[in-house]
Parts: sequence; C-alpha cells; structure tokens
Amino acid sequence: MDLLIIGGTRFLGRAIVDAALERGHTLTLFNRGQSNPGLYPDLEHIVGDRDGGLEALDGRRWDAVIDTCGYVPRIVGASAKYLSPVIDHYTFISTMSVYADPSQVGINEDGELCVLDDPTTEDVTGGSYGGLKVLCEEAVTETMNGRALLVRSGLIVGPHDLSDRFSYWPYRVARGGDILAPGEPDAAVQFIDVRDIAGWVVEATEQRLTGPYNVTGPNEPLTMGQFLAECQAVVDAPSTLTWVDDAFLLEHEVQPYLEMPLWVPAESAGFSTFDLSKAQATGLQTRPLTETITDTLDWLGTRPSDHAWRGGLSPERESELLAAWRAANAL
Repeated sequence: MDLLIIGGTRFLGRAIVDAALERGHTLTLFNRGQSNPGLYPDLEHIVGDRDGGLEALDGRRWDAVIDTCGYVPRIVGASAKYLSPVIDHYTFISTMSVYADPSQVGINEDGELCVLDDPTTEDVTGGSYGGLKVLCEEAVTETMNGRALLVRSGLIVGPHDLSDRFSYWPYRVARGGDILAPGEPDAAVQFIDVRDIAGWVVEATEQRLTGPYNVTGPNEPLTMGQFLAECQAVVDAPSTLTWVDDAFLLEHEVQPYLEMPLWVPAESAGFSTFDLSKAQATGLQTRPLTETITDTLDWLGTRPSDHAWRGGLSPERESELLAAWRAANAL
C-alpha cells in the first residue's frame, strides 16, 4: 500500500512506520518536522501544519492514511474532509477515554460515550480529552462515509514512551528496596506494547477494517501483583512490595495513573477491564510481558541520568508515604 502517516516520528507513530516498512509498504510522513526530524531519512517527508496547512498535500493520492496525532475535532475533521477524495481508507488513533463510565467492567465498543459540556472547546485537558476524541471520531466517520477505522487504544507502553506511566515500574523495581505497591495485588491492569498495537494498526488498515475497536492488552488477564512480580523476576535487585490500600492513597492525595502509574481506585476499576474480543478476533496478539519489561529497561538506560520523570512517585514522596502507612498500621 501507499500510506500517508500523519505524525510518524514519536512513540506510536514511529512504531507504526517501522511496522509498515517491515510489511513492505510505501510511506509518506506528514508533520511539522519538529519531533525527531532526523528519523527515517530515506522516506518522503512533507513538512506542514495540518491546522491550516493541508495544501502541502495537494496533487497526491494514497491508498490509506493513518492519523496518529488528532485531538481537536475541527482539525481532524478538516484533515478527513481534505483527504477523503484522494484516499480509500482513514485509520484514526483514538482512545478508550471516549467511554463515559469507567466504573463499568468489561466495556465493549457499544459502551456509552463521553459528552462535553462545551463541544466547541479546543482546550485539551484531562477533563476534555475523551470528549474531544469522541467528536474527532464522529467527524472522521461522517466524512469518510463507512471508510474509517477508529482505534480506541488503551495505555501504550514500551521503548520511547515519554509518559513514564509504565516505565516507572521496571525502573523502580530495578532500584530495589521497599517498594510502595498501590491498591490490591489482584486488581486488573491493562496496557499494550507499542510494537503490538502498531502491528495491528497496519494489518487492520490493510484489511480495511472499519468502525471502533478497543485495542489494548495483554491477551490474557493480568493483575498488578502479577505484573510487579514479573518486574522483580526480570531485574537483578532485591526488593519487597508493601501494598498500600486505595483509601490511604486517596486520603494522601496520590494522583491515580500519573503520580501512581497503573493504579486506579476500585470505583474506576472498569478502566482496566475493557473487552478486547473484537480486536482479538481480527488477530490482535501481544508479546510476552518479560520482553516489554526488558526492552523498556534497555531503552531507559539510554536516557540522560538527569531525565525529568513525567510519571511516578519521587523517592522522597514514596518514603514519606511508606512511613505514614507503617505509622498508621503499627501494632
């Protein structure tokens, strides 16, 4: 296929490029040229801004487009409208945050969607992110008239992840010592290696799949306890886990998912139990967890020692919380 990738040089985008190249496709990357501009020197790059600069794509045709970085409905809608006459298929990377009620367990693609109080906002925040993605999905679906795939991704992890929402844990376990483990050991967790979702996206685009798909992993259910035990098995550093319950973490204003990666309070547990059967029926597969942990650690070793972490507890904050937990639970 002749593919246009909107984005293509950061995390998921670059993994999609790698997967598409591995499968022999011809690629054109369209972006502002600001992130990792030296990547893929042998590919065609069209530098431009999709917000008002789509004319850079004039005179071209592609079999399909994969839109990795659409957040604002006006901009995504304009991209779909502009490209609709010159492409056969539009793959839009969305999010599971489109669902309105994360307390429900086993949400499938028919789950109720978010509705913004102000659908005209273009301010992408934690509160508006899901609702904006819903409107982006609607814009692409309407414009492409049955030729759009909506990839509702879960947490994407692995090498080159700048969010640190997964990387914190292998890194923290590798430091050893007493580790604050959040919530309950049997709490479900879901995430997918960036290379696995990228491979599925390319294959789904090849198949011209349409409509929404929940895409995360792993294929088999995984608990927080199992995940941390796997991290301990991979690294060579003595460590112990101290499990701290939801009530204590909330009382001490620990922020779920960002400050405490992968942890969500029990009332939002559905966020880690999405129904993946639709994507799995099309061939979605996830690699062994050990491979993701190992490769993430290897990549972390290439970052500067003074890297400013975007997620996870600082050592000082973790120590304070553990001390407070022990004091509150002293016999």
